[in-house]
Amino acid sequence: MNFKYGFLAFAAWSFVNVGEAQSFDARANQFVDSLMLKMTLDEKIGQLNLPSVGFDVTGPVLSKDVEAKIERGEVGGVFNTFTPVAVRKLQEKAIKNTRLGIPLLLGYDVIHGHRTIFPIPLGLSATWNLKLVEKSASVAAAEASADGLNWTFSPMVDIARDPRWGRVSEGAGEDPMLGSSIAKAMVWGYQGYSLNGLYTNNDKIMACVKHFALYGGAEAGRDYNTVDMSTYKMFNDYLPPYEAAINAGVGTVMTSFNDINGMPATCNEDLIQGTLRKRWGFDGMVVTDYTAINELENHGMGSPKTIAGRSIKAGAEMDMVGELYLLHLKNICNDIPEFVQYVDRACKNILIAKYRLGLFSDPYRGLNEAKQSKMLSTEHLDAALKAAEESFVLLKNDGNILPLKSEAKVAFVGPHIKRKRDLIGNWSGAGDWKKSISIWDALTSGDALNSSGATINLANIKYAEGCNLLEDADLIAKLNPHDGQIEAPKDAKVLLKGAISVSKKSDVIVLVVGETFGMSGEAASRSNIHLPEHQVDMIKSLHKLGKPIVLVLMNGRPLVLTDVLPYCAAVLECWFPGTQGGKAIVNTLYGKNNPSGKITMSFPRNEGQIPIYYNSRTTGRPFDNNQKYTSKYLDVSNQPLFPFGYGLSYSTFEYSNLNVYRSTGVKLTVTVKNTSSTDGYEVVQFYMSDVEATFTRPVKQLVGFEKVWLKAGEAQEVQIQVSRDQLGYYNDKGEWFFEPGKFKFSAGGSSQTSQTLEMDIQGLPFRPTITPEF
Repeated sequence: MNFKYGFLAFAAWSFVNVGEAQSFDARANQFVDSLMLKMTLDEKIGQLNLPSVGFDVTGPVLSKDVEAKIERGEVGGVFNTFTPVAVRKLQEKAIKNTRLGIPLLLGYDVIHGHRTIFPIPLGLSATWNLKLVEKSASVAAAEASADGLNWTFSPMVDIARDPRWGRVSEGAGEDPMLGSSIAKAMVWGYQGYSLNGLYTNNDKIMACVKHFALYGGAEAGRDYNTVDMSTYKMFNDYLPPYEAAINAGVGTVMTSFNDINGMPATCNEDLIQGTLRKRWGFDGMVVTDYTAINELENHGMGSPKTIAGRSIKAGAEMDMVGELYLLHLKNICNDIPEFVQYVDRACKNILIAKYRLGLFSDPYRGLNEAKQSKMLSTEHLDAALKAAEESFVLLKNDGNILPLKSEAKVAFVGPHIKRKRDLIGNWSGAGDWKKSISIWDALTSGDALNSSGATINLANIKYAEGCNLLEDADLIAKLNPHDGQIEAPKDAKVLLKGAISVSKKSDVIVLVVGETFGMSGEAASRSNIHLPEHQVDMIKSLHKLGKPIVLVLMNGRPLVLTDVLPYCAAVLECWFPGTQGGKAIVNTLYGKNNPSGKITMSFPRNEGQIPIYYNSRTTGRPFDNNQKYTSKYLDVSNQPLFPFGYGLSYSTFEYSNLNVYRSTGVKLTVTVKNTSSTDGYEVVQFYMSDVEATFTRPVKQLVGFEKVWLKAGEAQEVQIQVSRDQLGYYNDKGEWFFEPGKFKFSAGGSSQTSQTLEMDIQGLPFRPTITPEF
C-alpha cells in the first residue's frame, strides 16, 4: 500500500508486455493507416468533433442536430449518452449510415462511480488505500461499460492547495507523491494494467487524465482562472501526477481551461508537444475540455478561425462541443496545406484510440442487457461501503465520546440526516440518489449494530431537522437552476425548538451538517469556507444544553472549523460518502467501523492562511514565536487547524525505533504499536527533508506510506524503500538531478511526524555547478 505499489507493478507490467504491445501497436498503425487512405479531408475533420447528446449538460452549450451530423460523418464521438438502447441507436447511425462505418467513442463523466457511487475523490484519497481506490474505478468501469460507455473523463489529478476552489472535491489533495500513486491506481482500475487489453476486455473503459495542466493552481481559488507558476514549482509539485498517469498507460489526456504563464493550455504547443509528447512519450489522444477552444477567443488568442488553427497545430485533437474544427479546419487546410498534417495527426490518434477499444471489430462493445445485473450488485455495494468507511476522518474525539454506546439516548439533529441527494455528491453522474442509504434509513433498518454486535435500541433514538440546509437566498438562487434541489427555508425558530426538545431528553447530540452537493465541484468556488452561519448558530444554541455534541460533516472541501470546534466533543469528517454513505456513518458512530482516514488536504484556521500546505519550501527566516522578524502572522498560528495526513482513530498508536539504511536507494523502518484495546488501521507515513541543496526544498515531503491493521496491543515493523528518483528533484529549467548530501527522514501518523533521523547520502558524483562548494 506504499509507493512500491505503483513502481513495481508498473515495472512488471512493462517488462512482460513490451513485445505484445509492439505487435499490437504495429497492427493498430497498419489498420488505421489503411483506413485513413480511404478518408476524405471532411471525414478526417469529422472524427475530431465531440458533441454532447443526452441526459447531462456539463457546460453552457448543448450540441444541436447531432444525429444528422453523425450520419454525415461529422462526429467522432459523443458524450453524456448511456444505456444500451440509447448507445446502440447512435452507434448504428455511425456504422450503418456513413460511408466508412467508423464507430463512435462514447464518453461520460464517470468520476467516483457510475450507478454505484463511491465517496468523492477527495474522500477516496483519505483512505490511503490504493487497492481500494483501484477497486472503485474498476467497479465504475464495469458498470459504465454495461451501460454502453467506453470512455471516462477521469481521473482528475490536479494538485490543489486552495480549498476555496470547488474542484478540490474531485482530486487527491495537495501532495504530488500521494496524488501520483492515486492517479496510477485510478488508471489501472478503469483500463486494467495494459491499455491494449481494452481490445478484448469489455468490462474496462478508456481513462482520460485531466486537466492538463495546472488547473488546480488557479489564482484566488476561482474556477477557470489564470495560473502563473515557476518552472521549478510546476515540475516538482504540480506535474508529477499527470506524468504518473501517462506512465500507467492512460489512453487519453484532457487539456485544461486555464492559461499557464500567459499561454492557454488548449493552444499551448510547448505543453502538449513539448512536455506531454516529447518529454513523457505520450502516444494517446488529446481532447479539449468543454468548449475550451471557443473560449480561447475570450483569452484574446484571436478569431474563431485563428484559434481553431492554433489549437490543432498545438495538438488539441478532439474538440469537445465547440465545433470550431468542423467550421474552420477545411478552410484553414485549403489556405495553408501544411495544416493537413495536423489534421492527419489528430485523426490518427483518435482512430488508434478506437482500435485499442476494439470498436472496429465490435462497435457495440459491451452492449449486452445481461450485463445490467452488475449495476448496484452486492459486490459493488460492499466495495462502496468499505470505501466510505475508510474515507471518514475523525478530527476530534474528546473524552472518547465516540463510539456511541448502544444504550445511549441520542438526538440525531440536522438537515443531512434524512436527505439523500447530497450523499452522492456533485459528480455523481448516472447515480440515482433515491437508491442511496440515508443516515435515518441506516438507523431504522433494524440491522444497525455497534462494535459489540448489539442491535441499536431504536427507542433511544430521536430525530429533529434542527435547521435549514441553506438560508442564503442569493446562494439558493444560484444553485437551484442547476439542479440544486434546495427546498424553500422553513421557520428557523420552529426547527431549532424541535432540536432543543429532543436534545434535552438525550445523553448525546449528533449534529449532521455541512454543504449541499452543489456548493462544491465545478463552478463552485467559495470565498467563505465556514459552515453556513445559521448552522453555526444552531451548534452554539444546542451547546448551551450542556450535552456533548458529535459533529458529523458532509462537504466537498476542507472547511474552516475554528468557530465550531470549541462547542463539539467530537468531529467526524464524512465528505459526500456515496450510495452507502448513511450505513457507513452509522457503522462508524457506533463503533462497528473504526475510522482510519487521514486528510490529504490541510484544513486552514481561516481563509487568510490560504494557500496552506504541509510541503511548503524553507525560508531564510523560519517561524520563531520569540522573534518578531520571522515568517508568521500576528493574528493566527502558521500551522493549519488540521495538517496533511492527520486523522484520529478509536485506537491509539505509538511510534518507535525509526531506522535508516543504505540499500538500493534508502530503506526506512519504524515500529508501530497499537496501544489501545481496540483493533484498527493506521496509515504509517514516511517523510524526507533535503538539508543541503542547490535550490530551496520543501520543509518536508512524503516519500512513502503503508496502511497496516494492528490488533489491540500488537506491534509491527513497517518498512519502505525510497528510490533515488524520490531523493532528487527538478531545477529551475525542468531538468531532473540528484544531489548527494544530508537528508532527514521521519515517520509518524501525520505530516507532523514524531520520529526523525539524519543521513549523509553520498556515492553519486553529480552535483550542479550553479554555486561552488567552499
